[in-house]
Amino acid sequence: MYISDTISNLRVSAYKIPTDYPESDGTLEWDSTILVWVEIEALGTTGVGYTYAHQATAYYIEDKLKSLLIGQNPMEIPAMWQKMLNIVRNDGTAGISCAAISAVDNALWDLKAKILNLPLATLLGMVRPDMPLYGSGGFTSYPDRRLQEQFTGWLDKGIKAMKMKIGREPDKDFARAQAAKAVMGGAELMIDANGAFTPRIAVATATKFAELGVCYFEEPVSSDNLQGLHFIRQQAPAAMQIAAGEYGYSLWYFAEMLKQQAVDILQADATRCCGITGFLKVGYLCESHQTLFSSHCAPSIHLHAAVALNSFYLAEYFHDHVRIENLLFDGVQQPINGVLKPDLTRPGIGIELKYADAESYKIL
Repeated sequence: MYISDTISNLRVSAYKIPTDYPESDGTLEWDSTILVWVEIEALGTTGVGYTYAHQATAYYIEDKLKSLLIGQNPMEIPAMWQKMLNIVRNDGTAGISCAAISAVDNALWDLKAKILNLPLATLLGMVRPDMPLYGSGGFTSYPDRRLQEQFTGWLDKGIKAMKMKIGREPDKDFARAQAAKAVMGGAELMIDANGAFTPRIAVATATKFAELGVCYFEEPVSSDNLQGLHFIRQQAPAAMQIAAGEYGYSLWYFAEMLKQQAVDILQADATRCCGITGFLKVGYLCESHQTLFSSHCAPSIHLHAAVALNSFYLAEYFHDHVRIENLLFDGVQQPINGVLKPDLTRPGIGIELKYADAESYKIL
């Protein structure tokens, strides 16, 4: 089947959603999250996609990418993806430019699958029935009671691994982790420093937390410090898996992470790494290196791509994005026994924006 009709329009909007409690990690504090939403029209069909990024991303899409896509064949995603990368060259292939490409690319995949009346997982080719989850939150701003309530809530959804933030007040972290373990039953505790430590302090931290059975340590140092990550992998307890990659934007960065043996688990985010196209490429790269692959945040955008990757390991079920997606999207899948399954009765990625509910958060 050859489809010759072209993309006729692109619309973009942005929504600012306050957190439900002050949030912080080892290196940052925040009180809101911005969702940038894209709609692309062709053949009487609308594809939707999104990213979590500054509202400037919406202006960038409107100014830089919209005119590039109008008139293009919606089936030819690889060609459009490369054109978008080419046109942002002088602005840099990172940050806002890649978040913009991500939102558009995600909408293009949704559009193509809808035109073909297929769930995106079916279009991509499923290799597994579901996407396993770990609960993610446990912010350093949480008192112990709130931390425990969040973790028991994930247990109720059948989620058997849970991650907490550390590094803002290192002298309090171990006690916080003990409080979390007290309500977790046999679930696995994971930690994330968001780059708060030096390599040697990170090794000492990994050794201490291994006493609690922790065997996953995310971003013990900045994800830009590949040599530091490699050092930690070499020096940490043997069972401690080192994870990083959520701030990766280009395929070349992920290739360098693997070349330098910086991680046991490589993460990527389809709202940053140039969309589902980029996410799939990183997944194939991990497969070629026999390295586990994990998605960062935004579970609704990752679900259909994750079940199409042999290298996929575990998805981050991040508190902020889960709350936003349940608040603003129709079609969000809910955990059953700790996994998400794509809805194969809906075409595309299976979600739509609830415009009336979103209106009060709209900033663009």
